[in-house]
Amino acid sequence: MGKSDQILVLEPRSELRFKGPFTEVVTSYLKLSNPSDRRVCFKVKTTAPKRYCVRPNNGIVEAKSNAQIAVMLQPFDIATETEKNKHKFMVQTMFAPDGDINQDTLWKEASPDAIMDSKLKCVFDYQTTGGASDASAASRKPDQTANQPPAVDVSEGDKLAKSVYSDSKAAPGSPKPPASTDGGQGSGGADVRKVQDENRRLREELTHIRQENMQLKEDGLKQRIRHKGQEGSGVATTADLLAQQKLSSSGANAAGQDISQLMVNPNVMAIGLVLFILGLLVGKVVF
Repeated sequence: MGKSDQILVLEPRSELRFKGPFTEVVTSYLKLSNPSDRRVCFKVKTTAPKRYCVRPNNGIVEAKSNAQIAVMLQPFDIATETEKNKHKFMVQTMFAPDGDINQDTLWKEASPDAIMDSKLKCVFDYQTTGGASDASAASRKPDQTANQPPAVDVSEGDKLAKSVYSDSKAAPGSPKPPASTDGGQGSGGADVRKVQDENRRLREELTHIRQENMQLKEDGLKQRIRHKGQEGSGVATTADLLAQQKLSSSGANAAGQDISQLMVNPNVMAIGLVLFILGLLVGKVVF
């Protein structure tokens, strides 16, 4: 019993095309459509598992639905690549059994007659100044299957493909993200402005508090003066108290000046002393 025809419809049907330059990852898409009323399992294999990363590389296409496969070609050097025209892909499919499906054991236990397959070749379009490239034309020549390597499950080379993909990011010629030119000062400048504004606001509040404190002291002094004046006369004002203090201080100053003048003049003191002694003598004679 021969194999059944492929139940899934592949787009593209026979080739996967990759457009250069190949100094970075190039992705080609494969669409799998299921026109039947049954679920279909699929699995993707390639002859160059180290060159490609396929997502997803296996799965299930529900009835009357489709799935999209991303085939990512890893960066390579065109000058040293010798197998670029021999890369092939194979899509294996089979109707999904009832119940739970274990992809690891499903394909190992499947009968070869139940497996359907489709093959696709890889076409590389090199960007050159002369238009169509010789490499692209050579990839369309009849297949040389004599030295064709067997198709290998893509999952076996996925880990290595991931590492190659990671290394390709640092390959010469690959685009790099632009470096930051602000030196990280954008947010720092905004923070400095915020601190300066807060400083200015605090200084204004401190000045306002000092003014209020001086005003309170002045009001307290006026209240104390007014209270003392009301205790003395009941109607005395601040001006009256100040006038009384001025008069008392001026009188005391005048008395002090007279006494100091008398004490300073020695003649006046001598005459006074003589008169005092004569008065005592006259008093004794009379009595």
